[in-house]
Amino acid sequence: MKFNPKFYLSIFFRRFHYFLVIAGLVSAAGITVSAMLPAEYSASALVLVERPQIPQDLASSTVQTAPGEQVQIIRQRLTTRSAVLEIADKMQIYPNRSELNPNYIISDMRQRIMIAQPRGKRGTATTLTVGFRGRTPTTTAAVANELVTRLLAENVEIRTGNATQTLEFFEQEVARLSAELDEKSSRILQFKLQNQNALPDSLNFRRSQQTSQQQRLVQIEREETALMDRRANLVDLFERTGRVDTSAADLSPEQRQLQSLQNELDSALLIYSPQNPRVRVLQAKIAALETAVSSQSNGNEQGAAEALYELQLGDIDEQLGAFAEQKQEIEAEIARLQETIDATPGNSIQLEELNRAFGNTQRQYQTATARLATAEMGERIEVLAKGQRFSVVEPAVVPGRPSSPNRPLIAGGSVGVGIVLGLAFVVLMELINSSIRRPIDIQSKLGITPIATLPYIRSNRQRKIHDTIIICGVFIAVIAAPVTIWALHTYYLPLDLLIERLLDKTGLSSIVALIGGGNS
Repeated sequence: MKFNPKFYLSIFFRRFHYFLVIAGLVSAAGITVSAMLPAEYSASALVLVERPQIPQDLASSTVQTAPGEQVQIIRQRLTTRSAVLEIADKMQIYPNRSELNPNYIISDMRQRIMIAQPRGKRGTATTLTVGFRGRTPTTTAAVANELVTRLLAENVEIRTGNATQTLEFFEQEVARLSAELDEKSSRILQFKLQNQNALPDSLNFRRSQQTSQQQRLVQIEREETALMDRRANLVDLFERTGRVDTSAADLSPEQRQLQSLQNELDSALLIYSPQNPRVRVLQAKIAALETAVSSQSNGNEQGAAEALYELQLGDIDEQLGAFAEQKQEIEAEIARLQETIDATPGNSIQLEELNRAFGNTQRQYQTATARLATAEMGERIEVLAKGQRFSVVEPAVVPGRPSSPNRPLIAGGSVGVGIVLGLAFVVLMELINSSIRRPIDIQSKLGITPIATLPYIRSNRQRKIHDTIIICGVFIAVIAAPVTIWALHTYYLPLDLLIERLLDKTGLSSIVALIGGGNS
């Protein structure tokens, strides 16, 4: 079957009234909406992100937040529920504030507020654009400048707050470490006082003391041994001779000879055994002289010798007792020194642990003190606004003309959409229509070749009904639809609010961005 443009064009004209109604209805509605939508104005300010005024190598701020991250934080703070409602009430953006749902105000305000950071080339200055879209030019510019003021205040608050918090943290850390140092120093001092006689630094001294005491003990034992030998000789001499050791001037020749032989016998016994002939000779001579000396002694001499014997024996015993006491004291001191020497390795380990903990805390304290100085410098920089900051390059001015809606675009788009929908409806009707309307349809569908065909001619009544339907459709499209839209806008809800509600409920809010692309 060949395509016949004349036939399809005739069909289009027969169904032109459908096309006209649909295209007229959509176009009239779009033109009415474009005319009745309230004008919106857009105002924006330019904010410059300045670099720190003090070189980083001389003094750096403790706030290291990047500009992009800082902008995001400020944007979140400025668009919180409380902040948005506060701005709306302060600037009186919504005259019928009491009639509106707070959730709608928050959503609408967040869509109207713009805080953007344009992407620039590397090495160029960082700028921010702060803007607002509103119904009146004066209010729009005022709200944009209010946003700029709040942005600058938030920037200062964030940076000074972070710097102050950093300073307070290191002040607390230094105070904590200082108290910990004092506590550990006190523990070290207490440990040294409790173990002052068993510390590693005095180990060599105590060892030398122990060696000295041991040498002294050996010397006392030698002296004690000599004194005990002297006592034994004194007792032996007195028992054998009845005399005691006196000076050589008071002795008789026999006594002096006896004393000499006794000394010689003592020396010989150190070398020879008691069975040695020389020893036996000396013992025999000593026995003979003792008998002679004993016969020479009288009663008076015997009494004096006994008194002198008792005196010398008591003096020797007193010296031996003193030596015994000294030995006990020295042995006790040696035992005490040995105890402290044995305890020194354990004390050394504990003292090293205490000193190591003290050293670690001291290094942390020194680091914290240095960082505290840096934090004080950083806080000073932020308080004096010498670090990174935001400054207004160009404030928002009252816009001279609306930025949206783009009325020509909406009107032209609605006309185009109406035409497309009208044509689509006509095409759809043709596609679903399977009736026979041409001789070629009889031949192709029924296999019959007609001799002649007669066209369908409407009666006057049918033409009147057809014309009435067209007139009513055009009336509805051109007059009724705009009037209905006007009535909704005037008596029910403003058209822009109604559209936004419908878009929110249907989830087509993104269409607002397409419709609202305005002229600057």
